[in-house]
Parts: sequence; C-alpha cells; structure tokens
Amino acid sequence: MKSYSYDTKIGKIIVEAEDNHIVKVSFSHTNAGNMEETPLIKNAYAQIAEYLNGQRKVFDLPLRFLGTKFQNTVWRALLKIPYGETRSYKEISKTIGEKQTYRAVGAACKQNPICIIIPCHRVIGTNGNLTGYAGGINIKETLLQIERENDTAESYV
Repeated sequence: MKSYSYDTKIGKIIVEAEDNHIVKVSFSHTNAGNMEETPLIKNAYAQIAEYLNGQRKVFDLPLRFLGTKFQNTVWRALLKIPYGETRSYKEISKTIGEKQTYRAVGAACKQNPICIIIPCHRVIGTNGNLTGYAGGINIKETLLQIERENDTAESYV
C-alpha cells in the first residue's frame, strides 16, 4: 500500500492506493503505509483539487471497495447521487432495495473509506439536516457548498 498526504483548503487529505486502485481518501493519517506519491495517487489528488476548486464534477479513477457486501452496495449507490444533489439515508435504503436499513446505510456511510470521491457528504437526514461526516460537519457543509456554487458552472469533466 502506498499513500501520500496533501494540504488542501479543507485540511489535510491522505490518498492511499494499492495494486493500481485508490482504496482510501481520508482526513486523518492512520498507518497509511509507505509514503510515496505514485502517478495514480498524484492523479487522484489532482482530481480532488479540481473538485475542491469547482472545476470537476465527476471522478475518473480506478477504485477498490474494501468493505462488506452491504457496504459496497451502499457505496455504489452513493456514486449515483448527482453532483449538487443530496439524498436521505432513507432514500438510499430504498434505492438499494432495503427499505428499513437506513441506520445500516448511515453506518456504511460512516465507514466509507474513499471520502469525497464516494460522495457520502451528499447524504443527509430525512428532515434535511446535515448529519455526521468523517471530516466533520463543517467539511461536509463546505463540500455541499462547493457543489451548490458550481452546479451550473462549466467543469473539466
């Protein structure tokens, strides 16, 4: 496993890759492996930087989901939430065909290893309130604000 740490306008972001796949994007460094900026990690960071600057709406990276079958199903559903939109945990639960699993959906979001790219920040409470986020509610709010401000703007992708 290789990883590299970057300072961004929302704080430190660590990108990890293994076997030519991004496996983790996080806000804290937890035994990330060998610190080495591989071309794939550099590309992932470049796309994240474009996203944070409002220039990218879609990521184009090889991802590997390291989780349970249920978590993988939730994370794939999150990838389908359009840029600039939000869904509730309950809506995601219905999307995956598990109508009563919104708490489990919330737990899967909490365990999302590839923050920003797998957009768990787009998942909110049924009442419209922002709920937990690995990077903190302030970062979740910032990411949603970036998307609101750039939803109609031109982008690279």
